[in-house]
Amino acid sequence: MSRIGKLSIAIPAGVSVEFKDSVVTVKGAKGTLTQKITGAIDIKTEAGHVHVVALDDLQQTNALHGLYRALIANMVKGVSEGYVKGLEVKGVGWKAAVQGNKLVLNVGFSHPVEFVAPEGIKIECPSQTEITISGIDKVLVGQVAADLRAIRVPEPYHGYGIRYKGEHVEHKEGKTSGKGKK
Repeated sequence: MSRIGKLSIAIPAGVSVEFKDSVVTVKGAKGTLTQKITGAIDIKTEAGHVHVVALDDLQQTNALHGLYRALIANMVKGVSEGYVKGLEVKGVGWKAAVQGNKLVLNVGFSHPVEFVAPEGIKIECPSQTEITISGIDKVLVGQVAADLRAIRVPEPYHGYGIRYKGEHVEHKEGKTSGKGKK
């Protein structure tokens, strides 16, 4: 039996969880999320808690048991609080700016890079070197952050690139002259 799956999920005030036709729907102040449930898994809502129940003891069911419990917990947190991911732009003359629903990046290419925010994601730039991504879907927020970071991954010699806020980039020693070696 899954250790994660056994844990119940507390439902905060203003959030409703409904399980119907193998689809879990979570509604809250920030929006609505849905997740299709496959396999021998049942979802029960009682006394302000959600319980994910495995209907058999197969290995695949145990894996799905913990997975669906984690996904539903993320959905509940997303519709009540939301998720935020921060990025930093490091480089001489590099900057980011928001124009409508597009993020325009000047990160060392010969042209500015435009990134269109997907539905449900809000991108902000508190300063020219900071990017804040927010939304209710944890997976989508993380994927957008990873896609933006992939535009210019931090390089190890000078540290230039787009990195997660607080990410430490290990610096390598540069080339040395051949003096003294024979």
